[in-house]
Amino acid sequence: MSETKQRMATIALTGKVLGALFYQEPSSRDVATLYANLADPVWAQQWPVQHEELAAIAQRMADGFNYEPESLSEAWQRLFIGPYALPASPWGSVYLDKEQVLFGDSMLELRRWMRKNDISNEQESNEPDDHIGLLLMLAAWLAEEGLHQKVDELLAWHILQWSGRFLELFIANAEHPFYKALGELTQITLANWRDGMLIPVASKELYF
Repeated sequence: MSETKQRMATIALTGKVLGALFYQEPSSRDVATLYANLADPVWAQQWPVQHEELAAIAQRMADGFNYEPESLSEAWQRLFIGPYALPASPWGSVYLDKEQVLFGDSMLELRRWMRKNDISNEQESNEPDDHIGLLLMLAAWLAEEGLHQKVDELLAWHILQWSGRFLELFIANAEHPFYKALGELTQITLANWRDGMLIPVASKELYF
């Protein structure tokens, strides 16, 4: 397998998994098998992006299934829905727009890019397209289709400028072993995705 095809295969698998974990409520039937697999840390041996911290991250994720102060579903609700202020906003425009708003200019830029490339948002909700989970799953879909140029454009122009700040805040404030470990796993994985890019990451000021 060529280096490019291997990279696309890695992004396709890891993007689908990480995106679902950020976007899907843990009790959803759509992710039941995924969560069942993560309960056993042996999955780290097959993760396409290997790292010296991976085994420890996998163990912390497994420990999170029995974390008594807060269930996975309760933590997900607190981190992504509310009702209180979210510890780390999962939407890009909160970081990239001076007003720190949803549906900001950076999200509209993303929608223009999606329209230009005939990419439709098939989500049933009317939420912004720049949710970290949706973007990681979009990268996975583009990679599955072998559209490596579009993968790199999405990463360089719409994900990597703000995802580092999001993950930094997410890890610092998650307060749950599973989700802290998810943030760390995503950091490691996105660093691997970035290594193979041929397009430089666009420089943008962050406001959050």
